[in-house]
Amino acid sequence: MEKTLVLLKPCTVQRGLVGEIISRFEKKGLKLIGMKMMQLTDEILCEHYSHLREKPFFGILKDSMKATPVLACCWEGIDAVRVVRTMTGSTNGRNADPGTIRGDYCMSNQQNIVHASDSLETAAVEIKRFFKEEELFEYTPSNLNFMYALDEM
Repeated sequence: MEKTLVLLKPCTVQRGLVGEIISRFEKKGLKLIGMKMMQLTDEILCEHYSHLREKPFFGILKDSMKATPVLACCWEGIDAVRVVRTMTGSTNGRNADPGTIRGDYCMSNQQNIVHASDSLETAAVEIKRFFKEEELFEYTPSNLNFMYALDEM
């Protein structure tokens, strides 16, 4: 099973969409194995968004991500990275397909509801950035046999 990171951004917290967004991942069949609310610092944002550091909007992005606490979530499932990225939709909400999280809940490129890891390698790094090992939990959902066929697990 793959693990991936999702950050519910300050716009999600401010708009009262936390429960709806988490519910969408749960209804899909992903397993929540870690979640915590945290206030992001300049240090963690500079590390997390280092690939955007030279962009003119970097300061605006950092300020936006510090506006309120975020919810860091670690989800697990078969093909979790791809599934979550498909569910989130295009980065710019105006271009995101209806039915995706961004397509249904945002009109912005930056105030775009969630951050989601873009690869298995990135997910591994990002999960370690936001979670200590003891903050992630292994358990077997009682409905697992109804989520996947036996030959998929």
